[in-house]
Amino acid sequence: MTEKKDGSRQFYGWEHAVCEAVSEEFPGIRTPRDLYDILCSVWQADTCAPRMRERWTEENPTLGQCSITGFLVQDIFGGEVRGVLRPGGNYHCFNVVGEAEFDLTSEQFGEEILDYTKYRLQSREEHFSKQEKYERYLLLRKRLKEALL
Repeated sequence: MTEKKDGSRQFYGWEHAVCEAVSEEFPGIRTPRDLYDILCSVWQADTCAPRMRERWTEENPTLGQCSITGFLVQDIFGGEVRGVLRPGGNYHCFNVVGEAEFDLTSEQFGEEILDYTKYRLQSREEHFSKQEKYERYLLLRKRLKEALL
């Protein structure tokens, strides 16, 4: 996990995550940094990928949240969801919006540096063909809306 000197967290690309929301569905979310700050309290074990759930902790809330977060980012800011191939054949999702490339869930990898130049575009159809993943995505959206009230 990468931390700034003040103890707060930072995600991959945070310094360049400058893009504006294209949706008004989530009032108060203007930038990816705004979204990240709120998601830190919204991500929970039950939104984590089931295969990783037993390792999820409040200290590492981004663990197992990448695809559902990536598509939520796309809902709010547009752009593409891309995936970096990981050992075991799964893809780790991140976002590109215009010139901004960022990964709100990168902290789950600690000091490991991912190669974001080698990626494959990710589709909702493929990811959400897994019912449990689609349900986790809907739960994350619902909790985000509730957190914004």
